[in-house]
Amino acid sequence: MENKTQQSNVQTRKDALKDARKDGKVAPLDSVSRKGERLSRARRLRQMLESAELAFLMEAHDGMSAKIVEEGGFQGIWASGLTLSAAMGVRDSNEASWTQVLECLEFMADASRLPILLDGDTGYGNFNNVRRLVRKLCQRDVAGVCLEDKLFPKTNSFIGDHHPLADVEEFCGKIKAAQDSKSDDAFVVVARVEALIAGWGMGEALKRAERYVDAGADAILIHSRRHDAGEVLEFAERWQNRCPLVIVPTKYIKTPLDSYRRAGISVAIWANHLLRASVRAMQKTCAHVQEHGTPARLERAIAPVDELFRLTGNHELQQAEKRYLRNRHSAHLRAVILAAARGRGLESLTGTLPKAMLDVKGRPLLKRLVSVLTQCGAKQVGVVRGYGKEHVLFEGAQFFDNDAYDRYGEAWSLYCARSMLRHKKGSCVICYGDILFRRALLDDLLDCQGDIVLAVSPKGATENTQTYRRQDNKRDIVKATQSYRRNYFHQWETIELTGIEEKTSITQGDGEWIGVACCSEKGKQWIVEELEAMHQSHVLQDERADLPLLFRRLMQKGKAVRVFYTPLPWLDIDDVHDLGEAHRDT
Repeated sequence: MENKTQQSNVQTRKDALKDARKDGKVAPLDSVSRKGERLSRARRLRQMLESAELAFLMEAHDGMSAKIVEEGGFQGIWASGLTLSAAMGVRDSNEASWTQVLECLEFMADASRLPILLDGDTGYGNFNNVRRLVRKLCQRDVAGVCLEDKLFPKTNSFIGDHHPLADVEEFCGKIKAAQDSKSDDAFVVVARVEALIAGWGMGEALKRAERYVDAGADAILIHSRRHDAGEVLEFAERWQNRCPLVIVPTKYIKTPLDSYRRAGISVAIWANHLLRASVRAMQKTCAHVQEHGTPARLERAIAPVDELFRLTGNHELQQAEKRYLRNRHSAHLRAVILAAARGRGLESLTGTLPKAMLDVKGRPLLKRLVSVLTQCGAKQVGVVRGYGKEHVLFEGAQFFDNDAYDRYGEAWSLYCARSMLRHKKGSCVICYGDILFRRALLDDLLDCQGDIVLAVSPKGATENTQTYRRQDNKRDIVKATQSYRRNYFHQWETIELTGIEEKTSITQGDGEWIGVACCSEKGKQWIVEELEAMHQSHVLQDERADLPLLFRRLMQKGKAVRVFYTPLPWLDIDDVHDLGEAHRDT
C-alpha cells in the first residue's frame, strides 16, 4: 500500500519540472533566486538535482583543483574519495581519516564558491559517525554527502569482485541519521547503490533504491563498472524518475550525453579526471627533467609561476595589505605636491584659481591628492603654490610659495620646498598637482625598492590609462633598460631610466612618466644637492628647468633613477576635455 501511495505521489518530478519549464515557471540554474537572494551552496546543489537539465560535477581534491573546476565553468564539485586519498598518497580504503578529508574540504570550500558534494564512502562508521560527519560538513558549507551501501572500511568499486553490501535496514538508519543531523535544510543526502557493482542484479538495485528513498534520500546514485551504459540506462528506465538520479560514467565514457538526457538523469559526475591528468603530467615532467637534467625546455608547456599566484589569490592579499597595513611604509614618509601653475588650456576656468584647486565631483583636485597621500601614510604633505596662492589654503598641508611660477620651471617649485627633502629620516613622494590616481598605485610605488623611482605608465597598457588624450599633447616620455612585461615580479626587477624627454607620441619610448616619484633618504640627498648645483649655475632659473631635466642631470652624474611600470589608471588634467573625463571617471 505504501509503495502504491509513493508511486502515485512521485509522478516523476522530472516530468513536472519539464512542464513547468515550458511554462516559464522554473528559473535556470543560478546562484541567485528570483527574489535576488543569494542561494546557499546546498540549495544550488539541490537545484541541480531537481532541474530538468543534465548537470555535471567535476572532481577536485584540493583547493587548487577546486578553483580550476570553478574557472572551468562547471556547476559543482565532486570531492572524490579516491582522489582525496590518492592526493594524500594513501589507498581508497578509508586510510585517510574523515577529519583529514574534512580539512581538505575546508580548503576547497574556501578556494571555490561552487557547491561541493562529498563522496562520503560508507559514512566512516555507523549512524553515529554519519551524524557527526554531516554536522561538520554543514559547518564548512559543504552542499551534500553521498553515502554508499557497502561495509566499512570501503573497497573501491573498481577493485575486486563480489563486494559485500551493507544491511538495508542499517544503511537506511544512516540516511535517516544524516537527514536528522543537518543544520541546513537544503543539505543533500545522496544514497549510492552498489548492487550492480557487487553483481547482485537489477532487481536488488531497484529494491534498495526504493528503500533508501523511503528512508529520506534526496537522490540515488546508481553505479556500474560495465564499459557501456546499458545497466544505468535500464535502471533509469525502470526507476521512472521516482527521485533524481546521479551517475558516474568513469567506465562507460564513450556514451553520448544525449542518452543520459533522454533517460532523465539529473547529474553526471566526472569522478577522477583532474587527478589522473595531473599524475600523467607530473610523470612526464619528472622523466623529461631526469633525462635532460633541466626543465628549461618545458617552460612553455607548463603553467608559469604567475598562474599559481593568480589561482591562490595573491592579488587579493596585496589589496588587503593596502587596506589593513596602512603604516607599513616609513613612519616618516613625507610628500611634496607641485601646484604653482595656473594651467594652460584651462584659462576659462582659472580666472583666480590654479587648476589644482578646480572642483572634481565636489572636492578640489589638490585636496584629493592630499587625501590619497595621507591615506598611504604620509605624515606631512607640502604644497608648493604660486598662481592664486591666496585661494590655496586648507588644513592637512604645509604650504610653500613660488612667486616665480610664471618665469621658472617645475624644478624651481621643488627647490622652494627643499626643506621637506632635507629631513634625514624617511622617504618622500614628489608629484604634480594636476594628476589623479588611486592609492593602490602609490602603495605599489612605495613598495618598489630604489633611491629614486618614477611611476611610469607603460606603452601597451594605454587601455588602462588615458587613451582619450589628443595626439598633440606633450608627455614626459621615458626610455628604460627594459620594456614593460606582464610579470608578477616586475616590482622587484631592477629597471633603470635611460632617458626622459617631452614628446607627443608614446611610441617614441617605453612609457610615460605620470608625474609621481618616490625617493629614499639617499635619493632626497641627491635631489637637494643637484637642485643647489642647478641654482648656483643659474640653470634652475629658467622656464625650461623641469623635473625631467633634474632626472637627466642625476643620471649623467651616475645616480641610478629607477622605473616602476604601473598599468593602473590615472588622469592628467591638461585641459577642459581632461577635466570632463575626471568628472566621469572619479
